[in-house]
Amino acid sequence: MSLALSTSWNAFRCDNGKRLLLEIRELGFEQIELSFNLSGGMLEDIERGLKETGLRVISVHNFCPAPDEIKRELALPDCYSLAAPDHAERSLALKYSKRSIDTAGRFAARAVVLHCGRVDCPDKTRALIDLFNQGRKDGEIYKGIKNSAIEERARLIKPYLESSLASLEELARYAGRKGVLLGIETRFYYREIPSLEEVGIILGKFKGSNIFYWHDTGHAQLMENLGFNLHREYLERYGENMLGAHLHDITGCTDHQAPGSGEYDFRRLLPYLKKETLRVVEAHHPATAEEIRKGKTLLEGIFYGGI
Repeated sequence: MSLALSTSWNAFRCDNGKRLLLEIRELGFEQIELSFNLSGGMLEDIERGLKETGLRVISVHNFCPAPDEIKRELALPDCYSLAAPDHAERSLALKYSKRSIDTAGRFAARAVVLHCGRVDCPDKTRALIDLFNQGRKDGEIYKGIKNSAIEERARLIKPYLESSLASLEELARYAGRKGVLLGIETRFYYREIPSLEEVGIILGKFKGSNIFYWHDTGHAQLMENLGFNLHREYLERYGENMLGAHLHDITGCTDHQAPGSGEYDFRRLLPYLKKETLRVVEAHHPATAEEIRKGKTLLEGIFYGGI
């Protein structure tokens, strides 16, 4: 399975899908992931341009295309929560998740990457990152905020996790009819679902179904850097159920860097990658074309060249 590049890298710099594809093709990629920041019009451009560029879509990131009523610059994957106890919000999350599954079917993509919602409480991840960046991770203020985040999430999680599981059950049925697999992604913000343990709850409930684990290198490393759990725990527990991976580097708490631009050793992934594992470079702006080209060469050497 060769490397793909997520269109999250250049979607906001391109006003049409054809230019987006040409930029990616010039970097030597043959496969792409359709990201959450694409409009319906851009998808039409991409559909027309795939044959010309020879690119193939292997995965789709929810929500794709962006919800109709939200500007695509604001249409993050969590703009509607699959864990919302509120029926109206969860209905919208399901509606646009199903549309993402339709997009995967339309482009013959193998998988849709899902964020599974969040607990509605003030998020403390950014406060912890600020203290981390100030060199204060070992201080009492940091420890107090971290412990508060853990306690509050644990106290509130039950109805949100139940809503998330109900949403996943409905989406699994819908995706099954389309022949699409679902990947449950490692999260960045501590209040989001799933936590390390909740990945196991989800995989256990849907064992034997079309729901799998989707590993994110930057997010898992952030959880380690902030002191919540170790990166390798995700891989050791769920590597056997890993459908795909988002590959991006991280320096401290700054992720979505081009591979090789940060501190993560991608060789650590090798024991957990199968031949069929989807591998998507998910670098964001301001990663340059040259940095992504170098990152692609680095990963190809590690995954396919024995570096």
